[in-house]
Amino acid sequence: MLEIIDLHKRYGDVVALDGCTFEVRPGRMLGFLGPNGAGKTTAMRSIFGLVRPDAGEVRWKGEPVIPETRLRFGYMPEQRGLYPKMKVHDQLVYMGRIHGMTKKDAAAAADHWLEVLGLTERRNSPTETLSHGNQQRVQLAAALIHDAELLVLDEPLSGLDPIGVDTMAEILRSQARAGKAVVFSSHQLDLVEDLCDDVAIINRGRIVVSGNVKQLKDAAPIRHLELEIDGPVDEILSSLDGVRSAEVVDGRHVIVVDATTDVRQVLAEAERSGVVRHFVYSTPSLTDLFREAVA
Repeated sequence: MLEIIDLHKRYGDVVALDGCTFEVRPGRMLGFLGPNGAGKTTAMRSIFGLVRPDAGEVRWKGEPVIPETRLRFGYMPEQRGLYPKMKVHDQLVYMGRIHGMTKKDAAAAADHWLEVLGLTERRNSPTETLSHGNQQRVQLAAALIHDAELLVLDEPLSGLDPIGVDTMAEILRSQARAGKAVVFSSHQLDLVEDLCDDVAIINRGRIVVSGNVKQLKDAAPIRHLELEIDGPVDEILSSLDGVRSAEVVDGRHVIVVDATTDVRQVLAEAERSGVVRHFVYSTPSLTDLFREAVA
């Protein structure tokens, strides 16, 4: 298990981390979320010693993380960490060798991941000649090449087309199924909700929400309501208590209400006033939880 324990980090007057604490368990995926500048990248870099915290500790399997421990980790930085003029296959072999693999094993692993990621035909291409999405795939392969026990991925889904996202998502699922601990940051909250078992939301350097995604949604103090009818919707909604937010999306009223709000009266009024075309009352989405947490 990866433990991030009470990390603090300042850059002059700027507080990057202010007691950041969370954990990532083997066989599970954790979505690490937060607004821009909240401290996500600083916390992730701390795992690899790229940032030295002012206080706090990073532990793996109950022990402090040391350079030898990090050889068992895989890291995918948000900013490209590849040699632009180096051939793709050579680059992956080099990354494997850095992590202690033999040249033969690293070459075999590079062949495997290039095939999985659909890049076999580009194995001898300089990395800088690849598209953004394909460079993203090579960066993931570099994190996977040495069969890491822990994967730390900073915005791995950024800039990928839908097929690329599907490929990346299935690889991450397979890594978690194999018992790896996986933590990744993303601004694509719908994908995080689909993929992740757990979530940690950071704001101003502190974790403000953490836990199992389903349990957090069930226990949330808010609910999600969508309504579309042929009738006087605004009149009906004006009597609804506990409204946190409301907007119209593609002709539907999308409303966040208190969990204690009784919406049955709204449905009854809607049915009396017109044809109900769409009515959904559900636990909040991860996007709803995020907005509540960082507001």
